Amino acid sequence: MTTPALKYLQHYPLTLQDKIRCLQTQDLLGEYISTTYPQLHTIQTDKALYQYANEIKQTFLRTSPLLDKVHYDNRLSIEHHALGLNTAISRVQGGKLKAKKEIKISSFFKTAPVDFLRMIVVHELAHLKERNHDKAFYQLCQHIEPGYHQLEFDCRVYLLWRSDLTIKTM
Repeated sequence: MTTPALKYLQHYPLTLQDKIRCLQTQDLLGEYISTTYPQLHTIQTDKALYQYANEIKQTFLRTSPLLDKVHYDNRLSIEHHALGLNTAISRVQGGKLKAKKEIKISSFFKTAPVDFLRMIVVHELAHLKERNHDKAFYQLCQHIEPGYHQLEFDCRVYLLWRSDLTIKTM
């Protein structure tokens, strides 16, 4: 008998999926997350998020274009498969074409552990230099956040746990 695929973890090895499935059936995903990532963050405003993202950018991506705006967005959600977006909005001002760099982070991350917020901000900042999700992109993410791959995996576990909670409360 085949076991059903875990949402958000389908591309990971079956051994990892089995471990998470075991935690899920024992109702221990929340305990795993809160034990591994006990620290929530206090970055609740768009201004604080902008400052947070710019501090990381200045440390690791000084030559990348300046960020014009970084903010939480209520429209980005798990269901839309978008937890963050990096956009360049081009506008004509006078006789010049100006491109404004903007990062949107799902409001979902307002209540997430600080490590997951950092992971998604690092992901979106890496797009300033590397547009595609290729080897160079993930190497840059790993350079900025050495535990990036583990954080991405655990963030997917967090998403699974939160979606399970939503289903149970319906």
